[in-house]
Amino acid sequence: MKPLWGIRIFCAVVEQKSFVAAARQLGISPSSATRALQALEEELGAMLLARSSKQVELTMAGEAYYPSARQMLDLQQQAEEDLSQQAGAPRGLLRFSAPETLGRELLPAVLARLADAHSGLRFEVLYSDSILEPIRDKLDFSIRGAFPASSELIGHPLWHYRRHLYASPDYVARHGEPRHPSELPQHRVVIHSAPGVLKAWNFVSDRQTVSLNLAAWHRSNSGNGVLDAVRAGMGIARLGDWLAEPMAARGELVRLCPDFRIVSSQGDDPQMHAVFANRGMPRKARLLLDALRLEADKRALDRRAVA
Repeated sequence: MKPLWGIRIFCAVVEQKSFVAAARQLGISPSSATRALQALEEELGAMLLARSSKQVELTMAGEAYYPSARQMLDLQQQAEEDLSQQAGAPRGLLRFSAPETLGRELLPAVLARLADAHSGLRFEVLYSDSILEPIRDKLDFSIRGAFPASSELIGHPLWHYRRHLYASPDYVARHGEPRHPSELPQHRVVIHSAPGVLKAWNFVSDRQTVSLNLAAWHRSNSGNGVLDAVRAGMGIARLGDWLAEPMAARGELVRLCPDFRIVSSQGDDPQMHAVFANRGMPRKARLLLDALRLEADKRALDRRAVA
């Protein structure tokens, strides 16, 4: 039997909440998964899962055992990564989530280069503006924007950025250009409605701070939806400079109230970052995140050179 095989099956059943789904994930039959779990329980001398015809639930012993079992699998994965690093090129599947707007250009360009350079690497990207959790959603890591939340997850910073107001040239031609944030209530504002998005818009400049709670003219639960609405002339939105400034340089967007940027209630600029469930970052994950950070830095330098 493979090392930790019974433990791997136990964790898969817990995370999938089903013997059938766990077996499918591991490429074995449900009966094989059941036998391996029974062997693990006999070895430990405790029942880990309570089975019924409709569901599988952790027993008290299972609840106590699962965190340690998960940690053992993570340690094994890290050991395999260390051996892989010694043996040669990175390989295998990276499954992670990222904000939708990262999928427009930046992240696909990085993934394409890595795939060409490392033929053994494969990627599965879940683009979502919802907060996906590495453990719950079975991810190697999760890339997030805005402001890191306090949690037990391990953070890995990528780059800081600034939020500004943007509209299309067509919108400005039809509705005028606000020169100060206080003029925004007279304009059509497009707001991202996803949970965790800033409710109050806190504007800061070298001389002034302004806080506004704005009524939305249009809403979208998608970062791409907000961006596309702005580009179509539907209104004004706050966007990250890493995303919007290249479009502004091409004349597709106009930055409004240029002396101001939008910060958190504590005065912080947002940050793109990745979160992991444990400290053992796989080599292939570090390779991707380092490449993504370098690409973002390069594009920021290019923008400053043009400006």
